[in-house]
Amino acid sequence: MRAIEITGSVDEEGFVQLDQPLAEAKLTRFRGILLFPEVDNSQDQEWSLSAIQASTGDLLDDPEEDIYTLEDGEPLDDEA
Repeated sequence: MRAIEITGSVDEEGFVQLDQPLAEAKLTRFRGILLFPEVDNSQDQEWSLSAIQASTGDLLDDPEEDIYTLEDGEPLDDEA
């Protein structure tokens, strides 16, 4: 079984609406697990949604996240 991570929402009738189409999985049934935020504050929900939508690659490419240098930490001696 193959896993695909995607975001979406549940409409007023309880149907799942995906944020984007699944290009590689057409005309097939699927089994899914829905993960819902545990917060009721709409501001927190907006933050959660943007955190889910942000890709890890974008985060790692952000210069503000590049806080370590080669001088940080201590050398590792793996010949012990």
